[in-house]
Amino acid sequence: MSVTTITETRQYLTFKLDDEVFAVDVAKVREILELTSITKVPQTPQFMRGVINLRGSVVPVVDLRLKFGMSETAPTVDTCIIVVEVAHEHETLVLGALADSVQEVFEMEPGQVEPAPRIGTKLNTDFILGMGKHDGQFIMILDIDRTFTSDELATAGSVSGEAA
Repeated sequence: MSVTTITETRQYLTFKLDDEVFAVDVAKVREILELTSITKVPQTPQFMRGVINLRGSVVPVVDLRLKFGMSETAPTVDTCIIVVEVAHEHETLVLGALADSVQEVFEMEPGQVEPAPRIGTKLNTDFILGMGKHDGQFIMILDIDRTFTSDELATAGSVSGEAA
C-alpha cells in the first residue's frame, strides 16, 4: 500500500517510540493493553520479546523500538502493548507491539499524508505508508502489514502456535 491508495479520511492511533511519534490505522488495532508479564521464547530474534496470554490465546509481542534500531523499550507507567492484526500469506496474525505510550486517535485527510522520504537505495522504508502532520509535528504512518518480513511473521506465527 502507498500514499496513493489512501483515498478517504482515515483514523489513526498515534503512539510514541523514544521521542518519535508513529501512527497505525485504527482498523488494524484490536485493543490496547497495560504492560503485563511477557514470557520469553528462546531462539527468537532480539526484537521478539516473547508471548502473552490474551484471554486464552497466545500472542507474540514485539519491541518496535528494537525493530527500528532504537534502544530496548524500558517499562514505565505509560508503556503499553498495542494488539494489532497483521495480514500474512492470506491469513491474519495477531501481534502485540510494545510502545512507550499511546497518544490519541485522530482523522487524517488523504491530502495531509505525504509519501515516505526515500533515504538512499539501501534503506528500506516500505513499511512507512507516509508522513502525516498533526499539531505541527511529523508522524510516521506505519503500514503494519509491511513492518515485518515474511520470515519474521512466520517466526511470530510459529511462536504463537508452539506456545499454544
